[in-house]
Amino acid sequence: MLTVAPSVDVLTRFGRALADPIRCQLLLALRDAPAHPSDLAERLGVSRTRLSNHLACLRDCGLVVTVPVGRRTRYELADPRLGHALEDLLNAVVAVEADRTCPDAEEKGCC
Repeated sequence: MLTVAPSVDVLTRFGRALADPIRCQLLLALRDAPAHPSDLAERLGVSRTRLSNHLACLRDCGLVVTVPVGRRTRYELADPRLGHALEDLLNAVVAVEADRTCPDAEEKGCC
């Protein structure tokens, strides 16, 4: 059964998903259109195994869902508004200093 996450939980899940460049690329690809894992792996230039781990994370975060299509599985954004949120984030202006990085940029984690 699906439930609606509280506001802070939604932001935390979204932030964790965006913390990895491959997951960012996946979300942007799925913003354009739903896709099958093999097509996503080819588009992103990553192995199917690596892609599978990232898709599992995005599923666990609640940002993507699977849709059975015959014997294959297609992935798509869980809510079309996520595509709009990604577009807004891409157009946001971020103030960064050239010699600084995010303190936890080296941390790897998932939802």
